[in-house]
Amino acid sequence: MKLTVALLTALVAALAVAVTRRGQLADPAGLIGWYAVCWALFAAAAWSLRRVPPGRAAALVVAGGLVAGAVGLLDVPRTSTDSYRYAWDGRVQAAGVSPYDHPPIAEELAGLRDDWLFLDGPVCETAYMSWLWGGGCTRINRPRVPTIYPPVSEAYFLAVHTLSPPGSRHKPLQAGGLLLAMATTLLLVRLAGPRGACLWAWCPAVPIEAVNNAHADALSVFLAVGALGLLTRRRAAGGALLGGAVAAKFLPAVLLPGALSGVRRPRDAMTVLGPALLVAVLAYLPYVLTSKASVFGYLGGYASEEGYAAGSDGRYGLVRLLVPDVWALPVVVLLLGAVAAYTIWRGDPARPWQGGLVVTGVAFLLLTPGYSWYALLLVALVALDGRWEWLGVAAAGAVAYVTGLGVAAYALAALTVLVGWSVRTRARTDPALTY
Repeated sequence: MKLTVALLTALVAALAVAVTRRGQLADPAGLIGWYAVCWALFAAAAWSLRRVPPGRAAALVVAGGLVAGAVGLLDVPRTSTDSYRYAWDGRVQAAGVSPYDHPPIAEELAGLRDDWLFLDGPVCETAYMSWLWGGGCTRINRPRVPTIYPPVSEAYFLAVHTLSPPGSRHKPLQAGGLLLAMATTLLLVRLAGPRGACLWAWCPAVPIEAVNNAHADALSVFLAVGALGLLTRRRAAGGALLGGAVAAKFLPAVLLPGALSGVRRPRDAMTVLGPALLVAVLAYLPYVLTSKASVFGYLGGYASEEGYAAGSDGRYGLVRLLVPDVWALPVVVLLLGAVAAYTIWRGDPARPWQGGLVVTGVAFLLLTPGYSWYALLLVALVALDGRWEWLGVAAAGAVAYVTGLGVAAYALAALTVLVGWSVRTRARTDPALTY
């Protein structure tokens, strides 16, 4: 136990440096170096937990997760400006306006601007600021387009704004991220035990992305983990909660094949899909009724901007190494569809997260996303399932975001997954081997 505590202490110290230093635009090599130190200490601490008795391990996982997560509160968001849009969307809703109707620069919303989110002077020359046409700048990214966030996240932004003291700025969203991260940790301790839960609680992605950058993915991950836990006992309730996760951030939709593992009859599938669809529709309904514009906001433009339509900007990077660019998207759709179908047909209904991990991990390898916070869902699935080799895919997302070397990082992650699969296959077929 002493070794684990020492490694956790070192991890917290390294995270504090990573969170409070300059962001990736100023010094990408230095930042990725500290990220590497954090991931190495995380791996060592998780490995050392094997020697700690289960009772003490659970307490250590929760306490370590709380301290590591709290490191994210030490500074303003360092590598993302998304939480500023969250704060703005919450403020707009509190004023009785749909967040989907107007971009932040709209004159209709000029009365809601303050000197925290909208600035002027030399500060506009610093990184991460967006210039405004009439002069000045804003911390909000893409200020010329409406929001892209689904309704459950928007409701969360409104709740945080409503509960926040005046002038608290970025802190409430970071505190909300810490609460969501800890709630997920407690769920994972119950569902996967402390040795599984530590893979989420101590992972560097959690204090950096869920807390410091306050990404709404933490909300969708919490709902998704709860949904997967419920699916083994109450499929309709699990489906409903999964619908809530999808209505918080669209990414958890990749868990549907895992949720349908072993399903053979359409009636059984609708036990999950029906409640999921109903919850998603009900979540959107208030915004549909009160919005003058599309409730999908800038979602289509965002997908095109990020290169998912044309496969540019590093998207489908591994696939494009093997096939011509024009074939990349059809190949991705075909492969992902095949993996999803196999998961539904051969998956274990008692472990829906197992198929969910495979489909999600393969989706990441095929799509090669450039944003590291997307991988929070993958980290939680690894904690549930225990196949640590998929954490390499999550780490690859951080490399892609900070350095732009996404293809190489995802290629190495794919190799790590193959090695892990090979080792596990040999262990199952040869009882004399122990790993």
